Amino acid sequence: MNSVRGVIDVDLAGPHINRHIYGHFAEHLGRCIYGGFFVGENSEIPNEGGIRLDVVEALRTLGIPNLRWPGGCFADEYHWRDGIGPREHRPRMVNSHWGDVVEDNSFGVHEFMALCEMLGAAPYISVNVGSGTVREASEWAEYLTRDDDSPMAALRRANGRDAPWSVRFWGLGNEPWGCGGGMGPERYADLARTFGTYSRDHNGNALYRVAAGASSDNYRWTEVLMKALGRELGTGKTVVEGAGTFQAISFHHYTVPGTWEHKGSATEFDAEEYYWTMAKAAQIEEILAGHSRVMDVYDPDKAIGLVLDEWGTWFDVEPGTNPGFLFQQNTLRDALVACLHFDAFHRHADRLVMANIAQTVNVLQAMLLTDGKDLVLTPSYHVFAMNKEHQDAHALAVRLTTAVPARQVAHTELETFSATASRKDGQLLISMTNLDAEEGLDVTLDLRGGSLGTPTATVLGAAGLNAHNTPDHPDVVRPRQLDHVRLDGTDLRVQMPAHSFVTVSIPCASAAR
Repeated sequence: MNSVRGVIDVDLAGPHINRHIYGHFAEHLGRCIYGGFFVGENSEIPNEGGIRLDVVEALRTLGIPNLRWPGGCFADEYHWRDGIGPREHRPRMVNSHWGDVVEDNSFGVHEFMALCEMLGAAPYISVNVGSGTVREASEWAEYLTRDDDSPMAALRRANGRDAPWSVRFWGLGNEPWGCGGGMGPERYADLARTFGTYSRDHNGNALYRVAAGASSDNYRWTEVLMKALGRELGTGKTVVEGAGTFQAISFHHYTVPGTWEHKGSATEFDAEEYYWTMAKAAQIEEILAGHSRVMDVYDPDKAIGLVLDEWGTWFDVEPGTNPGFLFQQNTLRDALVACLHFDAFHRHADRLVMANIAQTVNVLQAMLLTDGKDLVLTPSYHVFAMNKEHQDAHALAVRLTTAVPARQVAHTELETFSATASRKDGQLLISMTNLDAEEGLDVTLDLRGGSLGTPTATVLGAAGLNAHNTPDHPDVVRPRQLDHVRLDGTDLRVQMPAHSFVTVSIPCASAAR
């Protein structure tokens, strides 16, 4: 069995881990909205206003902090006025990106805002920059957030909602380099400034405008957007021109172990494919660091946020399903990909302010799978649940003092152990991932600077890397208590199974130094 040692100074708080890095994403794509979140008021499945109550309950348990909608690529062909008023009068449209199906707009603006209220999640609206207008975006902000007799506030009231909603997160388009318009960064930067300017703050509702950023490691896109803010090189001082038109820059990055044409199966893979997937997932660390370095040149005070509002695994669709619906099964491998991402997110908490898994229900790396009345919690769901208490905690550095176990994967070396920690409300939470497919791992962490209580540990694992949950077998991959954990003085000792994720929670009071 491999072993690793490290040190955590539990009294040396690092950056705040923004709860919004545990955000989610719901696009009009496949069965994410229809059949996932929304079944209609006449469905036999328990619902409120057409919204599935079992889905709401499962996501409330996770404490999801925000939900991004309506896309994705769909956002830049969505016109919000088509999704208000009586459902029977709403115009239909073609969802040209995802399956070439007809969209009836029965799930629209009011339904989404009601869903967010039921979830206790902040809405993250992606406005239409690709085929929409500045006026359309401006009036949407007014419709949602203004509280007087303005034209859009009056229209909202006519549609049954008197009080305005609180809307903070406001995405200025989606993937403008691709499905959002096929633009270069300079053209999009000008549009982002314009759309950001005319997306007004009403009645004290302050929009946090997110400029649509790069694909993966396209750092030039980030640099062009930073320059568009008019920040003076190296000083962090804001000049008048362009300041305040957006407050964050996003990027998208997916873990794709194959090519875009042949991504590989979600469930049928061997150990070599597993390790390659993990090596691809581990690249998120360097990509986050790369965008952060560019932003630091123009904004050393880190006033501008970095947002990863689409991430996750992307495999070939399940055989026999609509290729435009992006339905894939979710295995233990997906869960371990999520573990690596969250560790990277915690380590970059000084710059990363939000992230959104793609997508919440029935699409790509989903939290939940639905089939009629059946609801399945995926392995990825359990990673979110086990990490829940990292939200709004202070990150703690995990300093490893021995060599980290590693494997050579193609041309790169993959470290097979990852760990992060945080502290909140007198509680220490340590997350640890053992990627080794065959070997367990003995972990010893010296927890310095605190008065420690009794540790409790939870493990997520399974017999096989491709283990997954189904309606007939919903608990093949689920969290279980881990007994192989103890404190020897300040040394926390944990025995991790092969291919597993472990969290350890310990009451912790500061000790005088």
